Amino acid sequence: MAATTTIPPKMKAARVTAYNTPYTLTTIPTPTPTPSSLGPYDLLIKIAVASHCHTDTMVASGTFATALPCTGSHEGAGTVVSAGSSAATSFHPGDRVMCGIPLHPCGRCADCDPTSPESQRQYCTAITGHVGVTVDGCFAEYARVDARSSTHVPDCVSLLSAAPLACAGRTAWRAVAQAGLQPGQTLAIVGSGGGLGHLAIQFAKGKGLFVVGVDARDEGLALSRDNGADVVLDARKGKAAVVGEVQRLTDPAGVDAAITLADADGAAALACAVTKPHGTMVQVAQPDEVRVPFQELIFRDIRIKGSLICSYEESRDMMAFIAEHGVSVRTVPFYGLDRIHELVEAVEMGRISGKAAIVVDEEQLEREKEFGAKY
Repeated sequence: MAATTTIPPKMKAARVTAYNTPYTLTTIPTPTPTPSSLGPYDLLIKIAVASHCHTDTMVASGTFATALPCTGSHEGAGTVVSAGSSAATSFHPGDRVMCGIPLHPCGRCADCDPTSPESQRQYCTAITGHVGVTVDGCFAEYARVDARSSTHVPDCVSLLSAAPLACAGRTAWRAVAQAGLQPGQTLAIVGSGGGLGHLAIQFAKGKGLFVVGVDARDEGLALSRDNGADVVLDARKGKAAVVGEVQRLTDPAGVDAAITLADADGAAALACAVTKPHGTMVQVAQPDEVRVPFQELIFRDIRIKGSLICSYEESRDMMAFIAEHGVSVRTVPFYGLDRIHELVEAVEMGRISGKAAIVVDEEQLEREKEFGAKY
């Protein structure tokens, strides 16, 4: 095992200590403070940036029955401090890393089987937990993550961007991939003007797709345009109007595939309705129930896929794509863990366009200016 600087025995963290209550800013033991306490695939990361995701709200409300207390945020990026014996073959102290979310897959189930598709490895059901969801996360000075789900950050990508990419980016990237389209085909994104949507637009455009952005907020429509959607439609006009506009654009079959990122009532139904017969709708949003009229499934043969975050190789592909094509990650930084309540209030009041993030260690962001991080 390898380590760099001295690791303090205690650290600051923002934790969920009771459901439906504000984060508690406290001091707790640093995870695996000595290299000898690391598991073989463990990485100890000095967190630079941790961002807020809709899932964090679900954790705080008890949706996942998270055992409390639990440190929040599953979107983290920072620098490797120490690595376990197996992790040390690929990760070294000082490496810049986008934190993995799955922690300690079982290695025995069908999804972990080496003969199964690599793109399904993140679905292990016997996993120890998910960082920031069921085990301690990244709203802290240090976090323990799994090397098998973590990703090196290219020099051209800032850690301020890499943190939101840990979930929002991985989720948007895989959703576009699951649509299964070729350059020149059409993709609708319902909920295109949010933290995931503005990334999905850029990924889709980089892959040569014609993108129809659909949103129901003025700022979401503007963000969709700013990030390159070819056509932007206002869902507030109603399902019939949006479907009619898509049919006029596609003469009149509908788009080749759609992605649902909005959890509003009717979002999944709208995504299916704008998709051509036999096309694919990728469901990413997590409402309590996904409601689709039977006519879409039976009479139009719309195929619905669920999609989660990326696997290890998919994450590497995403970072390579960003290094080649560039991606603009819309972030709203809050400097210091002590601003966690201000961040949450801004999110809840709808004052955030893009991704709200806590800068835990500003010094790491200053250092990356030396090698020209630009995305």
